[in-house]
Amino acid sequence: MGILKQQAYDIPIISVGNITVGGTGKTPHVEYLVRLLGDLVKVAVLSRGYKRQSKGYVLAHEATLMKEIGDEPFQMKRKFPHIYIAVDKNRRNGIARLTTDEETQDVDVILLDDAYQHRYVKPGINILLVDYHRFIMNDELLPAGRLREPLSAKDRADIVIVTKCPKDLKPMEFRVLTKNLNLYPFQSLFFTALEYGKLKSFDTKKECSLRSLKQQNVLLLTGIASPQHMKEDLKKYCKHIQPMAFADHHRFTSNDIMHLNDTFAQMEAPKIIITTEKDASRLTGIEGMTDEVKAALHILPIQIRFLLDSEEAFNHKIISYVQKNSRNSILVKRKDDDKSKDSNHSGNRPGTISFRDNR
Repeated sequence: MGILKQQAYDIPIISVGNITVGGTGKTPHVEYLVRLLGDLVKVAVLSRGYKRQSKGYVLAHEATLMKEIGDEPFQMKRKFPHIYIAVDKNRRNGIARLTTDEETQDVDVILLDDAYQHRYVKPGINILLVDYHRFIMNDELLPAGRLREPLSAKDRADIVIVTKCPKDLKPMEFRVLTKNLNLYPFQSLFFTALEYGKLKSFDTKKECSLRSLKQQNVLLLTGIASPQHMKEDLKKYCKHIQPMAFADHHRFTSNDIMHLNDTFAQMEAPKIIITTEKDASRLTGIEGMTDEVKAALHILPIQIRFLLDSEEAFNHKIISYVQKNSRNSILVKRKDDDKSKDSNHSGNRPGTISFRDNR
């Protein structure tokens, strides 16, 4: 309505968020962008640092504790130590610090984590995530439903991604979902599914495949918004699953650890404990786990996969935006070189962007 003033920036800014309460898969999608851009430009991720025990702007370093920045930023800093991870409830201030502080002023692109409702910043690309299992078109505003904003808020998105889709989603269902969303022509629609990596031991960091769970009884330890999807996915790999679910971003206490120890001790062997990367970040440094629990605790990493062979189109859209708006001289030179090469050929064809896929 023009009441609140939005600020635009001369640096590429990509926002990833949603309009619903609960998990839509923001972290794995932000991590996908980090992998996509990390070898091309200097990336920073700016989050508010939900439930952290600090205030103001904090730039994460190797020795930064989880409680200082929150579980998700802590998780990303451990996975991607080469990028900048910062937290600030005031996103304008966070962007200003990242772009002007001597330590981080070489940043080329900023990814805003969970900033769809932060209207004071005008991102160059606004990505809206929609959970397939909690489709926004069938939802209602809080408190009757789980919507943070009216459905019309989806119109602000440049890219809409339907997340957590079944990998065998039928073409007819793609068409139905597309029609129901009723997006504008300028908006791009993509569909993604979750993919699980190899289990990693919490204690020794050794890896094993999900297929090794065939005869195992699994204690599924989660403090995430939607653990049911993960439980259903794991059912086909193991003998039995016993869930131990806590609220999203739950801070584990000594009583929780005692309950974990007792529950696992009573389970029938062979047995294993599986948790998420986000939960593992909150378990780091927690005392009281028995040696049996430590040895059995494994972390299950999650990544995303684009459906309908749309990964290249998504990557091209993101990289093209960063190229056109980057302050990075290497990218600008590469763009100019591409134009020069095209001008030497008759019947110019669209240029392609190649990059190394580290996923």
